[in-house]
Amino acid sequence: MLLVLCVDLDDDLGRKTGIPTPVIGAEAVTEAAVALATADPEDSDVNVLFQGVTVHDELAAAGETVEVAAVTGVEGSDVQANRAVGAEIDRVLAELSTGEEVSAIVITDGAQDESVLPVIRSRMPIDGVRRVVVRQAQDLESLYYTIKQVLADRETRGTILVPLGVLLLIYPLVVVANLFDVAGAAVLGVISGAVGLYSLFRGLGLEETVDGAAAGIRNLLYAGRVTLITYVVALALIVVGVVQGGETVEAVRGVHSGALPAGATLAAFVHGFVQWLAVAGVTSSLGQITDEYLAGRFRWRYLNAPFYVVAIAVVLYAVSGFFLPAAPGVTALALGDLALALAAGTLLGVLSTLAFAIAESQLPSTEPA
Repeated sequence: MLLVLCVDLDDDLGRKTGIPTPVIGAEAVTEAAVALATADPEDSDVNVLFQGVTVHDELAAAGETVEVAAVTGVEGSDVQANRAVGAEIDRVLAELSTGEEVSAIVITDGAQDESVLPVIRSRMPIDGVRRVVVRQAQDLESLYYTIKQVLADRETRGTILVPLGVLLLIYPLVVVANLFDVAGAAVLGVISGAVGLYSLFRGLGLEETVDGAAAGIRNLLYAGRVTLITYVVALALIVVGVVQGGETVEAVRGVHSGALPAGATLAAFVHGFVQWLAVAGVTSSLGQITDEYLAGRFRWRYLNAPFYVVAIAVVLYAVSGFFLPAAPGVTALALGDLALALAAGTLLGVLSTLAFAIAESQLPSTEPA
């Protein structure tokens, strides 16, 4: 005769349901499993009891003489728990006294419950041990799905795996660099700098800014916006202006006796830079005006922008030249010249404002209603 023996070493069944043990018979074990599942659905001993009933039914369907029983120990000491299990097995065997030799198939949920196997073996032969492994174990399942979700999400995958991959490549890259007589420290420094920049980039959230800028440029390209070209030209003009400003500072320093004061340095830089800045401002503003006109949002007042830029540039050029000595690339202005330049800049701004205000009031614009 086969005895399917469900072992609950720490007596979860008795403590949580109050059902007296041992439990003998498929129907009684099923009722005990349902009661334990109701009391604590997360208890793995629920699966042990149901597995015992399943094995009993399979063996019975195969024509075996079989019975199922559930035995429990006590919570706490393993020695006392093993003794309690042994006593309950003796009671089960006494109730199953049929004159046939009884062998056991032990059902457990882990290595701890299997510590009672010597106790069982001292009373009957053991034909097999079945350990029930719960597929939905909470910690393992959570870990599995967390890893799966990280690998599936593009943003998270890039944030975690890219730096990890770069770090893992440090050693082989240094080895390859040494093979080509390249200093390994230099390679390590480059990689370290790249990882540091990437970490700062992600930590400061600059990817959203870069993505927005890239999307804006892409939209400008697709829409045929003139501002894209004029902005590039303006940027190039500003770079040239910075270089020209530096050369002007060096020219003034060459004709100045002694150290060049900070104010004179600033004036020299502005004097050489402002002309290019004015051209860049006029270029970008004309591009913006063109796009507004093409989009049907043109207003006459928009034409003030290039005139304002020129007026400001005239004022800055004259003021900076007034404080500078005569030098290559420098237009040194007297007081009268400065007054004329300031007046010209002011009149240019005022007249452009009045002219385009009148034009806006008298002429139609293309601004949508």
